[in-house]
Amino acid sequence: MLFQRLRVWLDAIPRSGPENMAVDEWLMKSSNGTPVLRIYSWLGDWVSLGCFQSLAEARQLFGSNVNYVRRWTGGGIVDHRTDLTYTLAIPRSEEVATRRGNESYCAIHREIARCLGEGGIGCQLIGEDSKNDSAACFERPVAWDLLDDDGSKLAGAGQRRTRWGTLHQGSVVTEGGALDGLGDFLSEACEAYEPKDADIWGQLAGKYASETWLSRIP
Repeated sequence: MLFQRLRVWLDAIPRSGPENMAVDEWLMKSSNGTPVLRIYSWLGDWVSLGCFQSLAEARQLFGSNVNYVRRWTGGGIVDHRTDLTYTLAIPRSEEVATRRGNESYCAIHREIARCLGEGGIGCQLIGEDSKNDSAACFERPVAWDLLDDDGSKLAGAGQRRTRWGTLHQGSVVTEGGALDGLGDFLSEACEAYEPKDADIWGQLAGKYASETWLSRIP
């Protein structure tokens, strides 16, 4: 198990791109020593791009009929119309947060693979980057991503290391509900969690909705 204790938030409210990103950043900054797993969905058609990805390239890949939001984490360009999305906010006090990026990435994806496998979804970890140089996340598997039985990318993620800890934002192309039991693969002591005040991340949502943030890399 990666964590001694884990708060699990099965967020039942579909949210816009800016609000989803704001919630994740707020979770990272307010975890108070206990890691949080959030599994969530999107209100509308959204594509997210990593902190250092080109907005123009994202639009070239996915066109003008979707909404775009820039993540706080790295990684590629992700189409959220067909995925399940989750976030792990891991405080600095956790051993996993002290590992190198590829090591923590691998450890988390190993548990994702176990969870999916228990649900009858075959997948495997890959140990090296694909030669495909596409900026689209699911066209370019990298080391410790998950592939399905047909060799297509099934799961990827982006991370950011901060003074609060590690934020890991992941995407899995699978059916709804497939990750609901993920907490039990990450920790033996899971507790249901939901923030009491729904407006606490409002200021952060403004940042992610701003054209300045979205267009910081044209």
